[in-house]
Amino acid sequence: MPETFKAYQITKDEDGQKLSFTELTENDLMDGDVTVKVEYSTLNYKDGLALTGSAPVVRRFPLTPGIDFAGTVIESSNPRFKANDEVILNGFGVGEVHSGGYAEIARVSGDWLVSKPEGLSARQAMAVGTAGYTAMLSVLALEKHGLEAGDGAIVVTGAAGGVGSVALLLLSKLGYQVTAVTGRPEEADYLRSLGAAEILDRQPFSEKARPLGKELWAGAVDVAGGNTLANVISQTKYGGAVAACGLADSMALPTSVAPFILRGVTLYGIDSVMASLEVREQAWQRLVSDLDLERLDRLVKEISLADLPEAAAAIMAGSVRGRTVVKIS
Repeated sequence: MPETFKAYQITKDEDGQKLSFTELTENDLMDGDVTVKVEYSTLNYKDGLALTGSAPVVRRFPLTPGIDFAGTVIESSNPRFKANDEVILNGFGVGEVHSGGYAEIARVSGDWLVSKPEGLSARQAMAVGTAGYTAMLSVLALEKHGLEAGDGAIVVTGAAGGVGSVALLLLSKLGYQVTAVTGRPEEADYLRSLGAAEILDRQPFSEKARPLGKELWAGAVDVAGGNTLANVISQTKYGGAVAACGLADSMALPTSVAPFILRGVTLYGIDSVMASLEVREQAWQRLVSDLDLERLDRLVKEISLADLPEAAAAIMAGSVRGRTVVKIS
């Protein structure tokens, strides 16, 4: 253990939430049975909310944000891990109620960790990050429903963002016809490079949804919620499935029961935070086998810890493309 290490900390007083870049010691680490040297983290939408204070993501203070990380075990009293093991963490309240990945050192419960799969570097693991892991969970839900590549188009909302970009890569490699929905028409070439067969403007999806629309989609991955999700559900074909994994537009769902009882549409809620170890390991193994890592590398921007506040503002403004990897140490 180093005597000190660099980290972001969020504190809160009567004037509100404050973010500082500081040095901590081992005494500042929270409880846990595995201590990790963090090599890479990443920037997800939830991280942007935490860093900017745009929503009450952080619920314990002081706290180091960062909902995921990849690194190497320094010391462990957990029987699953030993020194020098390479590990990945996603979720379990890290970056919300337990200090997370925006620090050179993290201490967490070993029950929250997944062994880094062979064939994936720490940087690539965070190029995937919680956003890409969530995209894989969404694809697994559609597969479990029984959707196959020949069943029709799959629509992906927020397609230029982190979840959407990885979902496009995964679905296109698996042979699905994928339609990308975006509010950034200038990203059309980028979305086609990820495998989008069709690109639609976000605006019509933002309008109030009809109880039932024209049947267009065999399935969907939605990161938006609100009217966007309502429109997607109303346009899903008989027996189709929608994986809802985000709330970038709204937590509301202004729809009716019509798509569910007249078309048999299924809505799957995708929880990346508390998913079981078995599900996590399945998702990470599938990411290694099903994700085109060369194409993944092309959609990654790498930043330093010092760049995080600016990057957080950008992701909240909706101007971040693909995945942002944060080099920690």
